[in-house]
Amino acid sequence: MKLGFIGCGNMAKAIIGGVLKSGLCPKEDVIASDAFAPALEAAQKQYGIAVTADNCAVAREADVLVLAVKPQFYAEVIRGLRECLHDGQLIVTIAPGKTLDWLEEQTGGGFAIVRTMPNTPAMVGEGITAMCPNDAVTPDQLETCRRLLESFGRAEVVPERLMDAVVAVSGSSPAYVFLFIEAMADAAVAEGMPRAQAYTFAAQAVLGSAKMVLETGKHPGELKDMVCSPAGTTIEAVQSLEEDGFRSAVMRAMRVCAEKSRSM
Repeated sequence: MKLGFIGCGNMAKAIIGGVLKSGLCPKEDVIASDAFAPALEAAQKQYGIAVTADNCAVAREADVLVLAVKPQFYAEVIRGLRECLHDGQLIVTIAPGKTLDWLEEQTGGGFAIVRTMPNTPAMVGEGITAMCPNDAVTPDQLETCRRLLESFGRAEVVPERLMDAVVAVSGSSPAYVFLFIEAMADAAVAEGMPRAQAYTFAAQAVLGSAKMVLETGKHPGELKDMVCSPAGTTIEAVQSLEEDGFRSAVMRAMRVCAEKSRSM
C-alpha cells in the first residue's frame, strides 16, 4: 500500500508516526507534500519518508491519499489534484465542515472518500477518530482506513449527521481538557505546590480518570459518586463547580463548537 499525504503538519505527522510504528506501512511506501518546505524537511528527517513540493506527484503514487491541509485550503488543493486522482484510490479527509457531498462535487465524483475527524492525542498514540465513508468505499477500503486510524488510537464509524458533534466532543475537546489541567495546576500552585509537580498531578489525575471510564464501563456519574464521601472534601468541591455552572459552561462550549463546524 502506497500512502500519500497532502500537507505535513502535526496531524499528518501523528498519522505517519502511528503507521510506521505499527508496521502497517514501511517508510519507503510513504510520500508527503507540503507548501512549507521546513515542514517537509522535518518530516523527512524524523521519519525517513519521501517528500516533494508537488501535490500531484503524491496523488499519482498513493493508493490511500490523506488530505491533511487546513479546511480553508481544501477547495484550492482539490482543484489542483483533480487530474491526478485515479481509479481505485481511497481519499481520506480530516477537515471539519467539509461534507461528503461537497467533497464528491469538488473531486468530480466517483471516488472512494472517507471523511474523518481525528484529534491531537493521536500524537501520543491515544487519538479517537470518527470515520464516515461514502457509497463508493468498499468494505476492504474501509477496513484499510480503520487499520490506518487505529495505528494511533481508536476509530469508530459514525453517520455523517454526527460529525459536527464529533468535532465538539473529541476533535476540539483536548483544548478544553488542557484548560482544565492548567486551572487545576494553577490552584495547586496557589496552595504551595511547585508548578511542574502540579502539572504532573493534574494531568495524571485526568489520564487515570479517563482510563477508569473506558475500562470499567461504569457511568461517569457512578464513578463521581465513588469519590464523593459524605460531608467530605470532594462533594464540597463538586458543589462549588455546580454553583459556578461547570457543566453548563462545557455544554455551551460544545454547542458553539458544533455550530462553527457546521458553518465552515
